[in-house]
Amino acid sequence: MAMNTVRRIASQLLGVGESKIRFKTDAISKIGEALTREDVRALIADRSVYAIAPRGVARIRGRAKQIQIRKGRRSGTGSRKGTFATRSGKKDTWIAKIRAQRTFLRGLVSSGKIKSSESRKIYLMVKGNAFKGVKVLSAYLKDNELMVDKK
Repeated sequence: MAMNTVRRIASQLLGVGESKIRFKTDAISKIGEALTREDVRALIADRSVYAIAPRGVARIRGRAKQIQIRKGRRSGTGSRKGTFATRSGKKDTWIAKIRAQRTFLRGLVSSGKIKSSESRKIYLMVKGNAFKGVKVLSAYLKDNELMVDKK
């Protein structure tokens, strides 16, 4: 049997492409004498005909990149896909904002800078999304003279 026929049959038996089939140089005459698929199977069994291992993808660059991403690098504007709300999550942003405002309000009440009767109204305004952040809340309290400076 011709060598290219042996190569074709071996590739079918091993389940790889013909380009991945290799012959041992010292067994060339034995390979040329093969007549049937059974002969090719026997050649594969005694490693005269074999398939080379598939090439993998080197992960060294990928791992190095992953380490940098874990450190918080590589997150500039060119690497972003999606809006700010998509990347951070609207609910998480809301929770952070509300917690900050409520903590600020609680601190003012405990220090006596706001009356507890006024704090309830402000608390409900915070809940109703009346203030963008702590600074806006603070400005509102000063403008409406709700915050008393203790001296």
